[in-house]
Amino acid sequence: MSHPGTLVLIMAIAVLAPLLSYGLGRWVRIPLVIFEIVLGILIGPDVLGWAHQDHAVDMLSDLGLSMLIFLAGYEIEFAAVRGDTLRRSVWAWLVSLVLGLGLALALTGADVSKTVVIGTALTSTALGTVLPILRDSGDLKGRFGTVMMAFGAVGEFGPIIAMALLLSGRQPGRSAAVLLVFAAITAVAIFWALRPRPPWFAEVIANTLHSSAQFAMRFVMLLLVAMLALAAAFGLDALLGAFAAGILTRLVMHGAAPRSSPEILGKVEAMGFGFFVPIFFVVTGIEFDLASLLDGGRALALLPVFLLLFLLVRGLPAYALAPRDLTPTDRRALALYASTCLPLVVAITTIGLDEKVIGQGEAAALVGAAMISVLVLPLAALRLRTRGGAAKPSKTPVQGTETW
Repeated sequence: MSHPGTLVLIMAIAVLAPLLSYGLGRWVRIPLVIFEIVLGILIGPDVLGWAHQDHAVDMLSDLGLSMLIFLAGYEIEFAAVRGDTLRRSVWAWLVSLVLGLGLALALTGADVSKTVVIGTALTSTALGTVLPILRDSGDLKGRFGTVMMAFGAVGEFGPIIAMALLLSGRQPGRSAAVLLVFAAITAVAIFWALRPRPPWFAEVIANTLHSSAQFAMRFVMLLLVAMLALAAAFGLDALLGAFAAGILTRLVMHGAAPRSSPEILGKVEAMGFGFFVPIFFVVTGIEFDLASLLDGGRALALLPVFLLLFLLVRGLPAYALAPRDLTPTDRRALALYASTCLPLVVAITTIGLDEKVIGQGEAAALVGAAMISVLVLPLAALRLRTRGGAAKPSKTPVQGTETW
């Protein structure tokens, strides 16, 4: 590690952020991720210049993003997310993709490569950020939570598939073939996961859950690393592997050790939200190109435009295609939650920058708009639900939206 002080600063921010959230939570509800990103910007090269590029920190940040997407995949309950709700969420995302690519094509002056990057980024939903809000408000297990889970899951999975097809650098036909092979292998793994596990499997999990062996945690990490390696072997984005690993882990653990599954999830969340995920968000702030956003008039002007496009591209189809049993208030809240984005926007813009498809200013405007979406839209949605008498926020803090 060439700059060990950078990791110390990052972990100091990881500790400071919930304290700030706790202190300010009495007056204003601010998602924890905003403190992490803003403090990252503060110590970054464009402000104080305390943090430096470090390969080891970048690797930890990548693992943090993978853990965030892994946990999003783990949260999906296929027994609840299916049927008409799932069909509506898929159609809503497909409409979002068409809208996003169409609007991006007009915005970029018919630059196809740039259109793909911006258009795909506009279709994402930050399920990993929205889920803690729903959990805190008590809505995760209700009908609204089920619908949001479906729309959010497709909003996470859809852009990942689009990235694999459109941003891989291969021809679309070849990318589709590679993706189909990956999907076939994943389907075989899911079939294996659904098979009954031998009795000794659950016994080993239960007997080592509080010992140094930690068989369950080691098995979970094996699944995550294996799916990340499989995605890398096929030249696909690591997020696809992480999402698939989360789905597989839930199926295996709920089927083999249903009594231990909640505690296993708690351990995974503690590892993810206690270490890896905060590093990802703080590093996002450190690497945020504030100078490009503020120096160029066009980049700063694009920020509110992108925020509006998030609402139009994701929110409008979600509102229009929401299940008919939702109230108008719930449909508006669903649109706001579905328009919330950040992790995938960061990932997609990073790919665009690496491929020199988009400029620093455009990337900063996209990420800046996504940051505002995380700060403003979930709180507006929660307020809508609370005024309607549907949501009852709890006092339990959870990564992503801790408001205490």
